[in-house]
Amino acid sequence: MLDLYKIIPQTEVEGPNKRFCIWVQGCKKHCVGCWAKETWEFGIGKNYSVEELFQLIKAQKDIEGVTFLGGEPFEQAENLSKLARKVKEIGLSVVCFTGYTIEELRNKNSSAITALLENIDLLIDGGFEKENFDLSRPWVGSSNQRYIFLSDVYSPDTIKKYT
Repeated sequence: MLDLYKIIPQTEVEGPNKRFCIWVQGCKKHCVGCWAKETWEFGIGKNYSVEELFQLIKAQKDIEGVTFLGGEPFEQAENLSKLARKVKEIGLSVVCFTGYTIEELRNKNSSAITALLENIDLLIDGGFEKENFDLSRPWVGSSNQRYIFLSDVYSPDTIKKYT
């Protein structure tokens, strides 16, 4: 089961084009200045199975992909990796926000984290840093956050379209 804060069936705010947005519940990072503190606590969200979420995603028309954010998606990497794989199999893209850097994630040596990374097209990494507040780039809040292209679905040109 996935513990979720909320679902937005269609949005154009959390990544390129129209997306199904999944906000996970639970985060251990607790970045100073985080604007989503209500997503920090574990075990208080609504529970969904991977299959339930997949059916909700499939029912959406005219979406390009799915975005995972929260909370911290990598706290639920095992089930999100299963969902991401199913989403990719039907031709949708996956964008994921994380408070960790990709280096930190890879250093965890977790098969669930590796499986999730393998099914993400665009990873936006790095925790919010209040002292580096910056809204000049799309979808991020501080200058330390990076766009990491893990497939050829998106590129730096994708980001330029939104600046």
